[in-house]
Amino acid sequence: MNRKKKFSYASGCCVLVAILLFPRLSFPQASASTPATQNQKPATPSAQQLTPGQMSQIERALNDWPFLARYREADKELPPPAPDEARVVFMGDSITEGWGRREPATSPDRTEFFPGKLYINRGISGQTTPQMLVRFRQDVVDLQPKVVVLLAGTNDIAENTGKTTLRDIENNIASMSDLARANGIRLVLCSVLPASDFPWHRGLEPAPKIRALNAWIKEYAAKNGFVYVDYYSSMATSDGALKPELSLDGVHPNKVGYEIMVPLAEAGIEEALKKPLL
Repeated sequence: MNRKKKFSYASGCCVLVAILLFPRLSFPQASASTPATQNQKPATPSAQQLTPGQMSQIERALNDWPFLARYREADKELPPPAPDEARVVFMGDSITEGWGRREPATSPDRTEFFPGKLYINRGISGQTTPQMLVRFRQDVVDLQPKVVVLLAGTNDIAENTGKTTLRDIENNIASMSDLARANGIRLVLCSVLPASDFPWHRGLEPAPKIRALNAWIKEYAAKNGFVYVDYYSSMATSDGALKPELSLDGVHPNKVGYEIMVPLAEAGIEEALKKPLL
């Protein structure tokens, strides 16, 4: 295969991945001077039309869709828990990852991640439950915690990895729960935070879906002897939005929002540690 054919093949692969994995990427539109016809098909973008950021997303999706590389080295360097250590791992998305990691460090909106506690943060921005499920063994089970705090589902409802159903989300949460229980890890299941819209994918009307998912999580936790932490009730408006004083974008908590979450999470962890292993 000559170089020209190789480039065409690579370009086609990149575009195909972009369409399949990132349906909401914004591509350049046809020129306004191009005559439009009723049967005209939308132009397919070429690899050259993708921005560096879009290409980076595609490369990551091709090489490491669940982003196992994010914490792989940190996991390896982490020593086994001490005999008396009540190790806790927080698994989630940007709401977890951003907990105590606001930049710059001097920002007045910065909050510490459970100061004085040896809790481990394994959140990754943008992640959905299938991605978390793939990395659950590496980033949770292999770290040998006594408790895992799972906060997941926001990005599934936002369709970050494509359209999904509530049943799909529930199945992924149940599978992570099974992995935790099979490995002697106590589980804290957290409610999804309220949101009335997603800035990166508007118009999905997530509020009723979030309420339905939270109702299932609460019931599932009760049936299986897991701890349920209800962030939602303390943070939602009457119409299911995140209270404006708790967030800048309606999705991610600010310092005040995290200050509401901290004692709720702490109480859930304490309750889980008192529970016998199932």
